[in-house]
Amino acid sequence: MTGPLARRRLLRAGAALGAAAAAGTLGPAGRAAAAPGEPARWPTRFGLPDGFRPEGIAIGPGPYAWFGSLGGGSLYRASLATGHGTLLRTGTDAPSVGLKTDRHGRAFIAGGTSRQLRVVDTRSGRILATYEVGAAATMVNDVVLTPGAAWFTDSTHAQVYGLPLGPRGELPPARDVVTLRLTGEWAEAPDAGFTSNGIATTPDGRALLVVNVFQDGGSLLRVDPRTGDARRVDLGATRLPDGDGALLLGRTLYVVQQKQNAVDVLHLDAGGRRGSAVRRITDPRFRIPTTVAAYGDRLYLPNARFDVDPTPTTEYDAVAVPR
Repeated sequence: MTGPLARRRLLRAGAALGAAAAAGTLGPAGRAAAAPGEPARWPTRFGLPDGFRPEGIAIGPGPYAWFGSLGGGSLYRASLATGHGTLLRTGTDAPSVGLKTDRHGRAFIAGGTSRQLRVVDTRSGRILATYEVGAAATMVNDVVLTPGAAWFTDSTHAQVYGLPLGPRGELPPARDVVTLRLTGEWAEAPDAGFTSNGIATTPDGRALLVVNVFQDGGSLLRVDPRTGDARRVDLGATRLPDGDGALLLGRTLYVVQQKQNAVDVLHLDAGGRRGSAVRRITDPRFRIPTTVAAYGDRLYLPNARFDVDPTPTTEYDAVAVPR
């Protein structure tokens, strides 16, 4: 971890996170309310550019979805109302894996094997900041936004990265980026093997939830953002061996089980220490979905099609299902 200033900023962020959770104002998904009946006529499937290789998705502000690409740094913006979209070039060829958007018109992007945390202006495509983290073999995979920080997972090392934000969302200098080692009950795959994936917050906002696809056949761990102490969430017999993107709405956690072409729906207690399986969402249009975002009463998922070799003409799409 970097110096005491960064630690203090993240401690303040944690307090703000808890307050926001109590008020029911966590994250862009909480603001994704739609007018009654408005989305009923909207498409439930829309195409993405051929060869795009989608992975991450974010929705908002407004009824617009943003997609990142494993094939480069460009983003794709699609209208949920029409399904039509445009490509936003950001001036980099580095991959864009998980992403989240905020009310300031910015996209926070996990840069995969580029080892980058990037922040992009979604109006112009200009890269506002780039932070290099990790070490050899690092893969920055997913991100969650809280009122005072952005947290990113590292799929090949037992750590998460914290990007503390100022009171008006100001981006920090590179020296304030926090590398938080995961300890406690965390188990990492040997030899920099693929371990962590999606990330969310607990319903009370006091901790992070990180999907660990290696541990005990696929687990969910609750991580203290102050210390890195990780504790296994008791999900009963539920396992997350293909767990990818995670989305928290209230006390409901949606976890995409990509290769299973399914979304597992879990009900959590307030502290995120226990949960139970509620149901499983499947759809014949799923073609290895990776991540999930919500708008109104729908979930939107990009199909990554990891079961085919990507080419410049490979077709990709996103689908919507009732949540």
